[in-house]
Amino acid sequence: MTFYPTDRLALFIDGSNLYSAAKGLGFDIDYRKLLEEFRKRGVLIRAYYYTALVEDEEYSPIRPLVDWLDYNGYSLVTKAARQYTDSQGRKRWRGDMDVEIAVDMMEMAAGGADHLVLFSGDGDFRALVEAVQRRGARVTVVSTVKSQPPMASDDLRRQADSFVDLADLSEIIGRPSRLPRFIQEARTEQRQREDEPEADAEA
Repeated sequence: MTFYPTDRLALFIDGSNLYSAAKGLGFDIDYRKLLEEFRKRGVLIRAYYYTALVEDEEYSPIRPLVDWLDYNGYSLVTKAARQYTDSQGRKRWRGDMDVEIAVDMMEMAAGGADHLVLFSGDGDFRALVEAVQRRGARVTVVSTVKSQPPMASDDLRRQADSFVDLADLSEIIGRPSRLPRFIQEARTEQRQREDEPEADAEA
């Protein structure tokens, strides 16, 4: 991954795609560390984070993250997720942010950004990356081929100026994945049992 100190950088984070890639690799993203890392690599002019939100939900697990990002150096781009019913009759939500990402990348390329970093492995972005490159900007794609299944499209990887596997950034911008509490408690209990001295067989 080649960055120059004078590069005007812009980050474009497809929230759901990055979450899935990190989850597949077994870690969580530390968004403070991510921002700090790319501030070291050039002149960071914007860091966009894209996500769809379910409206009218009493509690959304992503809401605390979105609020934190909004106050800590990220430009949030959100829209309402659309509800639909899957083939098993279960409620699902869809929130495609591809158009929003495309518009912002084209605007930043036209506005003088030298290097755009796209956190997504979605092959639909191949034509976008090509269009941005024609405007003179370099593009780095961050995703992974080390998860099962791989998250990064071959077409997108080939089109990008450089590809960074998210697994290689895990020590820099990651933290251990948070396990559900009942699993944490079970593991703690197991460790405590293993640490207990064995009872005297003659007692």
